[in-house]
Amino acid sequence: MTAQTQNLTSSSSGDIISNEPDTRVSVREVFGLDTDLMVPAFSTPTEYVPPLDPTYQFDHDTTLALLAGFSHNRRVMVQGYHGTGKSTHIEQVAARLNWPCIRINLDSHVSRIDLVGKDAIVLKDGKQITEFREGLLPWALQRPVALVFDEYDAGRPDVMFVIQRILEVEGRLTLLDQNRVITPHNAFRLFSTANTVGLGDTSGLYHGTQQLNQGQMDRWNIVTTLNYLPHDEEVKIILAKHPEYASDDDQKSISSMVALADLTRSGFINGDISTLMSPRTVLSWAENAKIFNDLDFAFRVTFLNKCDEIERPVVTEYFQRCFDRELNI
Repeated sequence: MTAQTQNLTSSSSGDIISNEPDTRVSVREVFGLDTDLMVPAFSTPTEYVPPLDPTYQFDHDTTLALLAGFSHNRRVMVQGYHGTGKSTHIEQVAARLNWPCIRINLDSHVSRIDLVGKDAIVLKDGKQITEFREGLLPWALQRPVALVFDEYDAGRPDVMFVIQRILEVEGRLTLLDQNRVITPHNAFRLFSTANTVGLGDTSGLYHGTQQLNQGQMDRWNIVTTLNYLPHDEEVKIILAKHPEYASDDDQKSISSMVALADLTRSGFINGDISTLMSPRTVLSWAENAKIFNDLDFAFRVTFLNKCDEIERPVVTEYFQRCFDRELNI
């Protein structure tokens, strides 16, 4: 059976056997968007396909941008504040396409060697020999994999120049140590997430990010911004993930929690506070409230204790405005 006809499966070593997408799915049916677009997909999932979250709410513009990346091999960057679900959004699109997806967090410890590979001493036939071990970049490049670079604007300069080689559509990677040129698999896709848009940390919130080479930024075909959801949409997500909040009082509490999160975001934008509540924080608050059976205590340990002491009176005022009572401290 040739590589062109076999199904996408995993070998005994856990590796991916290459193949092309073998089916197409309706964007309207699968993602709930009002469009007649059909996108390529795999009919068979592998261990590298992210788990599917049936409650996930898709952002219209971000979803279209990501689907363009999968369908037309466009390089897509998703930019936005922390906690908006940038990485999760990519994973959930991949999950519905059965597209293998690998995430790499570009923290300051990820080096060029980690990405490209290095010589390693291995035992073969009872003898120690030196053998080149591929890094994750050449491994993914040769397979039907969606590679996601998280915290793209925090990557080291030597790492960023390695990535720049594969940002072009042809994206060939030269392994100098191997005298070998790797041509990307037809189903290889490249995505990234970033808190800034390559211009550095202008807000003071994301220390460690840096300005990106504008020649490299120019190679990202699509840049989309994922903002926080509207109030009602965020409430729906919280309730979908926590069906135990079933009573009218519980649902009113969830709405007040999201309203409080909205106030922290507005306060952050206006410079009143330096910490904001992401949707992830609201979810944690809801979970902790059930664990401790105490909404006020859960709020303190989930968010208030993360705030600067000088700013805590402002946050407690937000709480009073949303819940119409003082925070029980």
